[in-house]
Amino acid sequence: MQKAIDRLQAAGHLYEKAGALWFRSTGFGDEKDRVVVRDNVQTTYFASDIAYHMNKLERGYDRVIDVWGADHHGYVPRVKAALTALGDDADKLDVLLVQFAILYRSGEKVQMSTRSGEFVTLRELRQEVGNDAARFFYVMRKCEQHLDFDLDLAKSQSANNPVYYIQYAHARVCSVMRQLKEKGLHWDRANGEAHARQLTEPHEQDLLVSLSRYPEIVEAAAINHEPHHVAHYLRDLANELHTYYNAHQFLVEDDALRHARLNLINATRQVLANGLGLLGVSAPDSM
Repeated sequence: MQKAIDRLQAAGHLYEKAGALWFRSTGFGDEKDRVVVRDNVQTTYFASDIAYHMNKLERGYDRVIDVWGADHHGYVPRVKAALTALGDDADKLDVLLVQFAILYRSGEKVQMSTRSGEFVTLRELRQEVGNDAARFFYVMRKCEQHLDFDLDLAKSQSANNPVYYIQYAHARVCSVMRQLKEKGLHWDRANGEAHARQLTEPHEQDLLVSLSRYPEIVEAAAINHEPHHVAHYLRDLANELHTYYNAHQFLVEDDALRHARLNLINATRQVLANGLGLLGVSAPDSM
């Protein structure tokens, strides 16, 4: 922290007033100057933030992404001002502002108040609904959108629960592969690739198109800081897999068609697992 203060001092961006040390942030677009060292010689939270971001950039990071509560939006200009004053590129800092989540249990809003000390911690939320549901539900919305978190839905094992629905699609494919072994059949990936042209059913064509979109979905989500695109994509992909599963048999007698269909559903399973992995959500083999 002292290093950051010394750098600002050497660059002429600090001044003393009323016994305190101030950063002249108005020179960099902030609405007013900010205290970095109080008159009691104690550093401020702002000084800590300056040091934190300076250290991040000194360690070679090309991009720093902060996630703050929406009530801290006014804090963005002063931090960027400090980085500019230090000679760093303030555009390397991206700040995502998130709204508070509103919890519902049995259709009723869970009353919370930070002022009165009544709130549900993230740890308590994870203990109640599990890590997978907690993570997935939080990335289903853009960060600046309000989140209504239905605790009962997050714990339900039904198609209405998006994380359960996606995980069940993955588990269904794993179940098919277990049935394959039990029936003494086999899967030849190369044979399936050679007969991919047999995948002519509308459900198969829909799945193939959806699978081809996965790379662009991930790229767009990363560039725009919008992981909810991945969450929605996975839900749609799971829906197509469930629809396909309900409409067609995979373990058919025709070897070529069986191999082609097994290729398709295993490719779908792999993309589901990859997408869930990006979101920090597990992909169980059975449910």
